Amino acid sequence: MEKKYELTNETIEVDGYINLFRIRALKDFGDVKKGDLGGFIEYEDNLSHENDCWIYNDAKAYCCAKIYDSAKVYDNAQVRYSAEVFGNAKIYNNAKIDGGDIFGHTQIYGDVIIYADSRIYGNTKIYDNSKACKKTMTAQNGGSSKKDIIPF
Repeated sequence: MEKKYELTNETIEVDGYINLFRIRALKDFGDVKKGDLGGFIEYEDNLSHENDCWIYNDAKAYCCAKIYDSAKVYDNAQVRYSAEVFGNAKIYNNAKIDGGDIFGHTQIYGDVIIYADSRIYGNTKIYDNSKACKKTMTAQNGGSSKKDIIPF
């Protein structure tokens, strides 16, 4: 497998003890060009070298999180604590994915927090200050804001 990115020497510390490394593209793929800097990861296991998935800006993936397929993570979003973001899912702004599975064409943005064991998929949009906790599952073609998220 040909690598699509490398870890740079630029690091940041999160949660008081975890070192993350900025990534740099080694080849063109999707909307990413060779040499583009991406966000931060803890290990290469956090971001697949296959397909068009990418972490942009100052977004972060760590603590066993996995980003793969064509998923994208932007801005200051964080994917962590064994969360998996895949398919064509997009995570933006200051969203925090603290476990669970985010996939399909889901878009999560704003100051959303998704907690462990949640499954968010389909064409779902979750935004503003929403929180999905316990074992939330959404599979819809609409959007959820504020308190519209229902645990199962």
